[in-house]
Order: sequence, then structure tokens, then C-alpha cells
Amino acid sequence: MKVLEAGLRGGLADLGLALADEQVAKLLDYLGLIEKWNKVYNLTAVRDPAEMLTHHLLDSLAVVVPVRHQTGGEPASLLDVGSGAGLPGVVLAICCPELKVVCVDTVAKKAAFIQQAAVTLGLSNLRGLHARVENLRDPFDVVCSRAFASLADFVSWSEPALAVRGVWLAMKGKLPNEEIAALPVGVEMFHVEQLKVPGLDAERCIVWMRRAAQ
Repeated sequence: MKVLEAGLRGGLADLGLALADEQVAKLLDYLGLIEKWNKVYNLTAVRDPAEMLTHHLLDSLAVVVPVRHQTGGEPASLLDVGSGAGLPGVVLAICCPELKVVCVDTVAKKAAFIQQAAVTLGLSNLRGLHARVENLRDPFDVVCSRAFASLADFVSWSEPALAVRGVWLAMKGKLPNEEIAALPVGVEMFHVEQLKVPGLDAERCIVWMRRAAQ
């Protein structure tokens, strides 16, 4: 655990992300929960804790500062679509207590894991939901996804859950030019943000989208 904590703190420094010791402890506890539940529920294919740190935790932590910039650090609601083990939703709930985070997944055991994580980590701003995103109607300020689907499918399925002035945040690897070109009418990409994930030698970016002005 000492090695993981050192790696986490080093990554946070590289990302320019200042967290309280309590938040760092919760992130490490969250990793421990994934490792524990993975043995029964197969939440993620990544099993090695050191690999989980880079591929899951630091990868998700890389979006914390961009999300804060988008929301201005003000109270906001965020929907994490196809959340799986809660990446990045749980990480955002830990780092941004002003966010109300809902992680939705069609797999019941994954939604149950999020609920358990919320209780175990004392995150009153986090909720796991077993549902199809197409059926959600509550408006969210930010609708995000990580390696979920094509951009067109992501925005089409989640559009009813996007607030009037809400934005979509899609975490991607390489810049998906073909997917951006295939966005449906009425949706525009307004910013691509390149991410540098500490310890991960791979391309990462955020594609920000919103409804096009009428």
C-alpha cells in the first residue's frame, strides 16, 4: 500500500491536483474495493494493483481539473454512463464533493458495487443506478463516459438526460476524427482537450460536446 500511495501522490503532483489526505485515503480504499469485488464480480480485466493505479485511477484523475474548469467548482450534477467499476464517476465524487454523481450501468452487479462503494467510502454525493441510459430523464449538467461507445451512440442514447445547457464529456484514446465527423445533427464538438496521464504511455483526450445552437 505504501508503494501505491507513493505512486498516487506522485501522479497527483504531476497532474497539479491538490487533494486532502482523507481524499487520498479514499482513493486507495476505492482501489482496494475494486480488487476485492473483482474476485467475484469481474468488474475490470485489469487485476494488478499497480496497473489499476495507472490505467484506472490516474486515468480518471486526469479529468478532475477539466471538469472543475467546466463547472467552475460550483455545485453541479454529473452522470457517468456505462460506469462499470465507477470510472471516472467514483473518482470524481471523491475529488469533487460539490458534484452530485450518478453512475449508471446496465449490469446490476456493477451498479451494486457503486452503491457499496458510496456506503463504504462515506460518499453521500454518489449513487449507483441499474438502468439503461436511454430511459433516464433527470437533467444532468455533465454527462460523461469512458471507453463506452461511439460518440454518436453516446450522445444519442444520453441526450434525454442532458440539461438544457449541459455538456457531454467523452474520454477517448486517440483523437476520434471519424466519430466526430459522424456526430448527429444538432450536436457540436466545441473542444478537444489532450490529457497526459502520469505513468501511462498512451494517447488520451477529452471530447467536449453540446447541443448546437438553433
